[in-house]
Amino acid sequence: MTALDESVGRLNEASATTLFCSSSSLTVLEHFRVPYEVDPDLGGELEKLRPSPGGPALLWKRDLDGPVVHTTLLGVDRLTPIPVFTRLLRDETVEPLLQAYGGNWERAWRLMSLDGAPIASIWRAEDGSVFLPFDPNDVVESFWSEQYLQAARGQHLRRLRRALMIGYYRVRPLLPRPVQIWLRRRFARLQGRFAFPRWPIETCLHDFFQFMFSVLADIANEPIPYIAPWPNGHTWALVLTHDVEQAEGLASVGPVVELEQAHGVRSSWNLVPRRYEIDPARVSELIDAGFEVGVHGIYHDGRDLRSWSTWQRRLPIACEAADRWNAIGFRSAALHRHHDWMRSLTFDYDSSSPDMDPFEPQNGGCCSWLPFFNGELVELPITLPQDHTLFVILGHVDETVWVTKAEFLRANGGMAMIDTHPDYLIDQTIFGAYARFLDRYADDPAAWHALPREVSAWWRCRSASRLEHDGSGWRIVGPAAQAGRVMFARGSW
Repeated sequence: MTALDESVGRLNEASATTLFCSSSSLTVLEHFRVPYEVDPDLGGELEKLRPSPGGPALLWKRDLDGPVVHTTLLGVDRLTPIPVFTRLLRDETVEPLLQAYGGNWERAWRLMSLDGAPIASIWRAEDGSVFLPFDPNDVVESFWSEQYLQAARGQHLRRLRRALMIGYYRVRPLLPRPVQIWLRRRFARLQGRFAFPRWPIETCLHDFFQFMFSVLADIANEPIPYIAPWPNGHTWALVLTHDVEQAEGLASVGPVVELEQAHGVRSSWNLVPRRYEIDPARVSELIDAGFEVGVHGIYHDGRDLRSWSTWQRRLPIACEAADRWNAIGFRSAALHRHHDWMRSLTFDYDSSSPDMDPFEPQNGGCCSWLPFFNGELVELPITLPQDHTLFVILGHVDETVWVTKAEFLRANGGMAMIDTHPDYLIDQTIFGAYARFLDRYADDPAAWHALPREVSAWWRCRSASRLEHDGSGWRIVGPAAQAGRVMFARGSW
């Protein structure tokens, strides 16, 4: 959220110890740790959320049928279009539902097709209740899981792209490096034509969060409290990571470590268990110096996630390496990923998904610049373009794109996670850009300079905590009580 965070409100004296009561869990409230409780008896044919003291309700229906539709919802400013990918209830289906519920309802907000035609409505009753023609949980999950790509680009195109990606990695070992780069550059021209997700900044999911907070604040008639994303007063996070792809990259770790130590920052180094020899002493040196070591796929041959059987057969190798290196984090090779399969990882966190990246062999992204849970796994999105993509494939010559994205994330309270490679940092243009990036942000007091394992640990502490009202204000109860802080969101739609 953006300006919403700056609004501070106070509860009226009639408020309960929790703000909302809901008939089922709501992902937005869980994600931001908004105080609410679940009472299944509150619902019926429609799911219902209302303020604990009573008042207007938020209504929606779960388990909708039909195809996922690419639609557009105008944001709280009535100007910003928010792409939404979800199953919809059309007006002719909603009207009898609302008649049975009772009250006088009017269309308050339109959802539009890509050609500008209205296809569904958000409804509002005279008492302030709101009906959503979609399941808000499905909207969020469609981004996190990247299921939106089916509607955004079509199932046929996705299958074709997957077949091309599999074919590329099958023949890549036979291709000279210059030919590989030429093919990637040619492919990037086609990838750059996709309008969604936007590069290098896509705001759709967080625009949707802002919309939902505005609706909730309107129903509650007060600002919405939540636990801030970052600990100890920090307003954004800067996380440095490196993927070591080949033996030459492992041999080039030293200068990057020295650069970061000179700036007083630490990073995570993701190593491939079965591609090159890894000296245990080198791993120990990195850990002893305060750095982190993670597991980067298994063979880095593009085949780890080619099938479920291959994935299951190779996972024990990754787990064995994690035990040997005391690693708790995983990042797949080439950022190949499958949202459901990743849940079988026994790691603490995964960092295989970009927030958005149209230029990777598996493009798309989760559209989030905050961590989130995929089952029991904490997902840490990569939110800055990779060095290889930026400099080798797209031909940039400085850190401008990194800085532009980092400044956006800094202003919006996000996590700036960068993924660079010692394999490419040997190039002085790339190394110089990375050095200047560190010059700019290493001493930023607003930034939480954290290792991925620290971010994951904090996100778990935050998830295990809740907000309670003690009569004078909201306070955090749980393991995040000392380091966390309460923020408020308000809005009017």
